[in-house]
Amino acid sequence: MIDQKAFYECLQNEGVAFITGVPDSLLNEFCKYVEAHLPSERHVIAANEGNAVALAAGYHFATGTVPLVYMQNSGIGNAMNPLLSLTNKEVYGIPMILLIGWRGDPGVTDHAQHKKQGELTPLLLEAMDIPFRIIENDGEGSFDAARWAVRTAQKICGPVALIARKGVFEKGKKEESNLDVSVYNLSRENAIESIIKCVPKDAIFVATTGRATRELNALRDVSKTSHDHDFLNVGAMGHASSIATGIALAQNKRLVVCLDGDAAAIMHLGSLTTAGKLKLPNFLHVVLNNGAHESVGGQPSAGFVANLTAIANNSGYKTVGAAVETEQALRDAIKTLLSTEGSAFIDIRVRKGIRSDLGSLDFNLREQKEAFMKLLTEDGIR
Repeated sequence: MIDQKAFYECLQNEGVAFITGVPDSLLNEFCKYVEAHLPSERHVIAANEGNAVALAAGYHFATGTVPLVYMQNSGIGNAMNPLLSLTNKEVYGIPMILLIGWRGDPGVTDHAQHKKQGELTPLLLEAMDIPFRIIENDGEGSFDAARWAVRTAQKICGPVALIARKGVFEKGKKEESNLDVSVYNLSRENAIESIIKCVPKDAIFVATTGRATRELNALRDVSKTSHDHDFLNVGAMGHASSIATGIALAQNKRLVVCLDGDAAAIMHLGSLTTAGKLKLPNFLHVVLNNGAHESVGGQPSAGFVANLTAIANNSGYKTVGAAVETEQALRDAIKTLLSTEGSAFIDIRVRKGIRSDLGSLDFNLREQKEAFMKLLTEDGIR
């Protein structure tokens, strides 16, 4: 791992004054350094990568400086529209640095959901006419790349990318955070367990990418119940509720539960209006809200700042009027909402952390999908 302070100071010396983005595990130490050393008006954790590009563009308009946007390469899709129709030199010509964590790097073993994105990352940048360099775990080389990026962005009046390989901006082995002590006593795993006990046994679960999938999977193992009722969304952050909504539309006699995260729900918040206006009587959307991007380092999200219950209520969901904070309040909320009509939403406040002995996911994605689809299509419930 390179010296994060030296890398940041290299960018600062080149005139980079504003940093925004979506946290990524491969950029963890850089994100943590920036969060600790920059004031909130110069560092913003964005809702999604497109949001970050547009924020950076606005800062450039107001200051003339070159901003930096960080993201995992899975976020290139979210960023593509503003990169092509706003920042491109054929449009407004806005210089900025894209610092991209290279998940699925062909030279590194990674999870299946990152493989294709990793293969395409350099090709996508080439197709968008964005010059790039790959940063290795080499201090002087990374500093040279940073200087090149800022100067090139200024010269071409457009975005330039730095692709970070594994180990450059992270410590190596990912540290798992033990359950913390906070104002909220309920753990995410306990909340999921309570939800399972409160809903019909044939309920379908869709879990968002990150730790919710691991915990749901582990709870099924402990209870020795089938995994076939669960769709574990290991990629496509922010889209779990839309997947669940699609299932609920087709399976209108079966309850569909979405286990969402606060950062994931916020990433594509507009999807709440879709589920809300449909008023699905069999859809329960639960946000397991710990106020953090926990899976990639624990950087703060807007989960505790935004009133997600009010947003959901104004989007057409039925709610209990406020976030719930205890297991009993969660159980009462589920009972109340399942007895009324319309798409339902619960914001449950949980503490950060995960059991240190919780295993990682290890299953064949295609086989899991096929078992899940077989349950949905062959049981006759419509």
